[in-house]
Amino acid sequence: MNASNLDSMLVIIPVLNEEATLGNVVQALQAIGLRHIRVVDNGSRDRSAEIAFKAGAEVLHEPIPGYGRACWRGLQAMPDFIQWILFCDGDGSDDVSALNHFFSLCDFSLERQSQRFDLILGNRTATATGRAAMTSVQRFGNALATTLIWIGWGYRYRDLGPLRLIRRSALDQIQMQDRGFGWTVEMQVRAIECGLRICELPVHYRCRQGGRSKISGTIRGSIRAGIVILSTLGRLYRRHLMMRIKRRSSTRC
Repeated sequence: MNASNLDSMLVIIPVLNEEATLGNVVQALQAIGLRHIRVVDNGSRDRSAEIAFKAGAEVLHEPIPGYGRACWRGLQAMPDFIQWILFCDGDGSDDVSALNHFFSLCDFSLERQSQRFDLILGNRTATATGRAAMTSVQRFGNALATTLIWIGWGYRYRDLGPLRLIRRSALDQIQMQDRGFGWTVEMQVRAIECGLRICELPVHYRCRQGGRSKISGTIRGSIRAGIVILSTLGRLYRRHLMMRIKRRSSTRC
């Protein structure tokens, strides 16, 4: 993808106390040609916002805690020319060198219509380094959630990783509602329901380069995130089931 196409991309990085790694993450994204980078500070008590600003990122603040809430804040008041949104973490665990492969699947030319995707996801489980860097809690939760999605919606995801690139029009179609840890799973379930073209690409993944995980770093955080993800899946499946019942009823009429 050429530089003009990269200019149509907006990077959103939700952060909470990531001062040790955030500057390097922003610089790595800039090095591959991404200029529109929004860091959403979700209540950091360290210098995350200051470091992001000095690195050249646009800094937004979302004081109400919640991963989804920070992502949602980053989506507000986007310039009209933005066509793609990239979500990634600020802890240095995402290997942004894989993004060139992501970008190659965002071609707008008519000759490559069959290769166009709406949602491109990084699959950490597809690489040895990715699997090794994931904690046992992450591996278990990931396997459980993706299996439940397969049972409920018939689509087999391999990961619920943070590195994801989505077409703006597709995100508008999804109409995200979650404002917490259920953000990623809702996006992937709604992508199936909306008939989006989905692709998962192998990505290397590293242990976080600094700070402490808000999910897998503590037993309490892991349990809380697991409950939220399962409840989100339950809510989405009830909605999905009701829609199927309504369609069947209308067909019979």
